[in-house]
Amino acid sequence: MKRPLFIILAVIAVFLVLAFATNLITQRSSSPLLSRDFGYGGGVAATEAPAAEAPAPAVDFYASGAEEAANTGSVQTQERLVIENADLAIVVKDPKARMAEITALANEMGGYVVSSNLFQSFTSFGQEVPEATIVIRVPSERLDDALTRIKEDALNVNYENRTGQDITNIYVDLQSQLKAKQAAEAKLLEIMDEATRAEDVLAIYLQVQQVQTEIEMLKGQIQYYDEAVATSAISVRLIAEEGTQPIEIGPWTPSGAAREAIQDLILFVQDFVEVLIRFVLLTLPALILIAIPLFLVYLAGRAVYRRVRRSRAEEVTSEDVKK
Repeated sequence: MKRPLFIILAVIAVFLVLAFATNLITQRSSSPLLSRDFGYGGGVAATEAPAAEAPAPAVDFYASGAEEAANTGSVQTQERLVIENADLAIVVKDPKARMAEITALANEMGGYVVSSNLFQSFTSFGQEVPEATIVIRVPSERLDDALTRIKEDALNVNYENRTGQDITNIYVDLQSQLKAKQAAEAKLLEIMDEATRAEDVLAIYLQVQQVQTEIEMLKGQIQYYDEAVATSAISVRLIAEEGTQPIEIGPWTPSGAAREAIQDLILFVQDFVEVLIRFVLLTLPALILIAIPLFLVYLAGRAVYRRVRRSRAEEVTSEDVKK
């Protein structure tokens, strides 16, 4: 009797210890006061979304021979068309004031501001510092001058990238397609004027509408490339001077270490008390609820076992008496 009961109590005690230790570890790992982050955090630098590419030029089959001839003649005389953009990051004393100066610079050069963003970031010490991004467009011929003036009075230039995309062939192809479409439109209008049957006029009119839609699409693509070549995009990231300061290691002070140790001890006691409260109010009742049916099963099994053993003992005794 005592041995099985002792085993059950020992199993319950092991479950209690494991549950208590698990709760304590979980509570310590999830405590926000003990979690420390010394990494760089804060605002996320805003970046300019990549410009959507112009839709692919429409293909026309009405006058392919005229298009090919136009392409051959235009490539030889067309000057090179290049889309130039720049991207740089500079360190300044006041990002907000510098962003206002770059805005004024864009307006002065006949350009405009595409987007601007001023936000707060954090150093590795948790110090809050301002940071900004701005994207402007200026006339392509003034790109060098704009970059020079943007970098004036900058404490440092972290990086500077300049890209170029030659779109001469694409532009010439669009112009050739536009001329072919316009010639097809004129021919269709001429045929429609000479048509006499209503169904012929309607069919030709529908073709004219389709060709005119394609002409407007081609004009929109050509205008897109004209503006992209005429102006250059400059994306500038403005970093505050405080955000680039090197890490300084101060002298070691025992009083500071002792203060931190006492604070950690207080936090540990708080966590321990919270875990103990959860154990008493949640874990212990749950384990008791689990142990009660197990103990009842044990008692039932023991009673059955004793009854079977008693019946066997009585059978053995009766056999001995008969003998």
